Formats: sequence, structure tokens, C-alpha cells
Amino acid sequence: MENIGALSILLAFCLAAFSVVAAIAGKHARRPFLVVSAERAVYAVWALLTLASAVLVSLLIQGDYRLAYVASHTNRAMPTVYKFTAWWGGQEGSLLFWSWLLATYSAIATYTNRRKFRDMMPVVVAILMTTELFFVGLITFVASPFQVLIAGRGIIDVGDGQGLSPLLQWWTMAIHPPFLYLGYVGFTVPFAFAMASLVTKQPGEGWIHTTRRWAILTWLFQSTGILLGMGWAYTVLGWGGYWGWDPVENASLMPWITATAFLHSVMMQEKKGMMKVWNMVLVSATFLLSILGTTLTRTGLVSSVHAFAQSPVKPYFTTFIITATALTAFAVLRNLPYLKSEVKLESVVSRESGFLFNNLILLASCFAVLWGTLFPVLMEALTGEKETIDAPYYTRVNVPVALFLLFLTGVGPLIAWRKSSLNSLKRAFLVPSIAGLIVIATLAISGIHHLAALISFGLCAFVFVSIVAEFWKGSRAIQAKEKLPLPKAAFELTWRNTRRYGGYLVHMGIVFMFIGFTGSAFNQHDTRNLGLGQSLRFGHYGLKLLSVNDGENPNYELSRAVLEVSRAGKVVDQLEPEIRFYKSSQQQNSFVGIRRRLNEDLYVNYSGVMPDNSKAIFQLYIFPLVSWIWIGYWVLLFGTVICLIPPKARLIYPRTEVVGIATTPATVES
Repeated sequence: MENIGALSILLAFCLAAFSVVAAIAGKHARRPFLVVSAERAVYAVWALLTLASAVLVSLLIQGDYRLAYVASHTNRAMPTVYKFTAWWGGQEGSLLFWSWLLATYSAIATYTNRRKFRDMMPVVVAILMTTELFFVGLITFVASPFQVLIAGRGIIDVGDGQGLSPLLQWWTMAIHPPFLYLGYVGFTVPFAFAMASLVTKQPGEGWIHTTRRWAILTWLFQSTGILLGMGWAYTVLGWGGYWGWDPVENASLMPWITATAFLHSVMMQEKKGMMKVWNMVLVSATFLLSILGTTLTRTGLVSSVHAFAQSPVKPYFTTFIITATALTAFAVLRNLPYLKSEVKLESVVSRESGFLFNNLILLASCFAVLWGTLFPVLMEALTGEKETIDAPYYTRVNVPVALFLLFLTGVGPLIAWRKSSLNSLKRAFLVPSIAGLIVIATLAISGIHHLAALISFGLCAFVFVSIVAEFWKGSRAIQAKEKLPLPKAAFELTWRNTRRYGGYLVHMGIVFMFIGFTGSAFNQHDTRNLGLGQSLRFGHYGLKLLSVNDGENPNYELSRAVLEVSRAGKVVDQLEPEIRFYKSSQQQNSFVGIRRRLNEDLYVNYSGVMPDNSKAIFQLYIFPLVSWIWIGYWVLLFGTVICLIPPKARLIYPRTEVVGIATTPATVES
């Protein structure tokens, strides 16, 4: 079967190359049959990579340990679900998964637009298949997932494998990489349409209308992937956090930032014909940063718990990203006159300027993260010495940026298009500002004096009230005009403009996340030892060690501590953190115990026992408000789904006017 898989990949490489050549030649020579054959080659590439993926998954589940990839990432004791997720658990398999996703996206984009933009589609196909050609080329010639184990002149079966990394044997990691890849890969399609529009100088904003929902959905996948990764880090790694500014974490965040900026500024091009250069740069940067993120993960360029080891794909990725960046910059610079805005900014105090400031701040944040991520790599290349950028750097740089972005999130709905008068600003800002100041004053009086936290909570209140006010004013207007109950009026309001009010809900989700992020300013941490039956106090909790139980299954051995949690003398919960020792890989992993509440999480990591076996060692944390991060995600998800729903079509009846009534019958002259 491995021969079928390898042959499928080789044929997919050949057809991707044919698609690129046929699309370019067909457009240049005006031969429609070549363009159509290039589009059909896209579908064939998808079919071949689907077959190769099915073969690999089948071999992983069956346990064919003649293959190096199967032997390295599965074993007989692993549950079937993790044998399936081993598809993207290693270098070669993840590159195949990347290639298959891109082929799927390319086939969908080609099929749904095959009758539109006939002048632009050959270029779209060429760009998509050029990217596909690179990734398929890697798994064809450099890192094949179908390489067999050879001893002497014969193929050998090692009998059992090493198993998937223990860090990946957790439910969130079964879905975190696919969602992240759906984001990374999906940004290729808007980029292809943008570049094709630029090269062919298409009139209007057709490429934006075509790819807007695509970009929103891809952004949602990327957001989901990031949040799942945060949840995995919080639950599995045991270090007591959800974001450590790890280079690979940063690699997933950077394209999300530029995509967020793009989704905001693209509205300016649709509504006002402005920010055309911005949009072209942002969609290109999002694609290139997605490739950079893949490079950082795949090549071992940076040290990370998320990254793969050093591999032979490094020079190929480096060459591809440098070439793609140079060609993209050349295309944008050469066509700058075509990107000239139709309308100029009329006032600094306007919604247009708010979008501009939003873009500037987001790009500043992205550059700060990019610099912190690549600085150690550059210094090592120049000096030969390893440098590190610690989390405090990112905190110092990004906290002020994040607070200003939060402020702009609340300001946007309050400012009018074109120009806002002083009186309108006073009316719009009065209630939200009072709400923010009340929250700050209340928290300060209650004993909270952390300046950044006070500002953040105040801004959260400011944005929350401004969004609620927008829903309230719109709903009341519909209620008064159409005599509907207020909840139904709010539903009608949202349905009539799903993009606007879905976007407000997304902003509301961001506010809830900021509440959770701000709670980290008040985290508590301690390391304590407990013997059986002993108790301790941590914060306002009492913890008592009831037992330490050992067990095993074919995959791992475990040691589980059972802790009774009490508060104010009353038992409120029982936590069971555990340590697992995986037999095949000889690696250890921790799974924490968490008591989740809206106000705080009690987080316990079991670290093992003391050398004399007299006491167990626990790392104890209290994380205020962290649950609001996950709540914020669900609100963000709901708002994004609403943005994807087409707005309700309102019937507009033509005006009629009675100008008079005839008093005598009309006559017709012959």
C-alpha cells in the first residue's frame, strides 16, 4: 500500500506542475481549453492527495511498522483516535496533511468560481498550485511519509512503534492542529485572489466580495486553533499558564493579527474605496506569516515544545518564503498606481481614521512579536551565540498596545463616518465613559491598585456599554417603528445587518477575553508537600491529601493523587491530578486538577513524591477570572457565525404618487 501512497503523491506533484503551466499558458495564449484543463488538474491533485492520505491513515491504524513514520509515531497500545491524529503528529505526515488541506481549499475555490472572473481565475489557479507544488514536492523528494525501514537489502518490520509524543495524547491536541492548519492554509485563497486581481488589474472590488466570507471563516479557524492550544497548555503542560510567548505560539498569533487588521480595513475598501494598499499588504502579510509559522514549526529553526526537530526541509522553506516575499513585494510596488484610493480621509475624528489607527496598532503589535521571535535566530546566525527573549519583553510591549486596541474597539461604534461633531462625540462617549470610570473607582476603593489592571477593567466596561448601547438604540428604533417585542426587535436588527452586529458580538467576546487576561495580574502560586491525611491552607482553600493511587494500562503507568478541597470548613470539590509514564517512549507527562469557577480557578499540579516517599509534591495556583477567556471564545464564535449569515433582504417598494383623477374619459386619436 505504501507504493500506492507514494505514487499518488508523485502524480499529484506532476499534475500540480501541469496546472501551473497550463493556467499561465492558457491565459497568455488565450486558449480556454488549457485553462479548463488546469482547473481539472486541481481536482485531480485533490483526489490523489486524498488517496495518499487515506493510505497513510490506514497504515497508521493497522500498525504497519515497516514504515518509518508509523514506527516513529504510533504503537500497538495507543487508542485508535491517537493513531489517526498521528497523521499530523510528525513532520512528514503533517506536511501531507497541509498539502491535502491546500488541495481541498484549491478545489473548492476553483469549482465555486469557475464561471466568475474568467480573466483572473488562471492566475488564481497558478498561485494556488505553485504553493501546492512546493509542499507536495517536499513530501515527494525530501520528507516522504511512506519511507520504509531497511536493514541491509531487505525491508524490516520492527514489530511495534515508539508511540505518539505524550504531549499530543490529549483530546484538544486531536483537534488543535487541524483547526490551526485550516487557518494557516486557508489564508492562501484570499492571497491568491488578491494577487490575481492585482496582476490582471481587475476593476472594482470583486476579489474582496468573493473572498470576504472565506477570510472570515479562515480567521475563525485560526482563532479556534489558538484557543485550543491555550487550553491544551493550561491543562496538560502543568506550568500554570495558557500562553508563554513561545516562538511557535507567536507564529500562530502573527497571521491572526494581520488577518484581524485585514477584516477591519477591507470594509473601508468596500464602503469607501479606501485602504486598497493596506488590504493588499495585509492579505499578503497574512499569507507570508502563515508560511513563516509553518517554517518555524517544521524546520527546528527555533526551540519550542511545539516544534519539530531539525530536518532537511529547512533550506527549502527558507528559499520559498524569501522568494514569495520578494515576488509579492515586486507585484505590489509595480502596481501601486492601480491601488490608488478613490476617496481621501476627511477628518481625524471619524470612523475611517479609527480603522486606520486600528491597523497601525495591530501592525505594531505584530512587528513586536515578529522581532522578539526572530531576534534569537538572527543573533545566533550573526554571532554564533544563542540569545533568548523572555516573556517580560512581550508583556512590556504588548500590554499598552492591547489596551489601546481595546479602547479603539469601544470607540469605533461611537464615531460617525466622514466626520464627527463635538456635540455628537459628547453624547456618544458620555455613558460608556461614566461606566468605565465607575468600575475603576469601585475597584480602586476595594483595594485593587494595579494600574494596568484598573485601566483594562475600566476599558472593558467602556467597550461593553458602548456595544450594548448600539444594540439598545437599534432595537428600540425597530420596536417603536414595527411594534415588536424588544427581544424580537434585537433579533431583527441583527438579522438585517449581520456583519455589523455579528462584529459587535465578536468585540464583546474580545472584552470577555480581556477580563480573563487581566485576572492574571492577581495570580497566586506556591509549592507545598503533603503526606497522606495531611492538610494545608492555600488562599481561602483547604486541601487534604486523601490517597495516592497507582495504576497502569497497555499504554502508560500512572500515579494519581486524590485531594479534598474545602472552603470555609465545607468540602466543595475533589481534585485528581495525575502523572503518566508512557512505556514505549519512556516519557512522563502531567495532567492537572482544576476547580473552575467564574471568579477563579484552583489549579493543582502533582509533581511526584519526595525521595523518601514520605510526602507528595504539589504546585498550587489560583488564577482569577481565567474562565472568562473560554467564555469569550464562545461569544466570539457565535458572533463570527452571525457575520457569515447573509443579511435579511428587506423589500423596498417603489414610491407611488397620485397626481389627479380624470373626470372625462380618455380618447385615442386614430
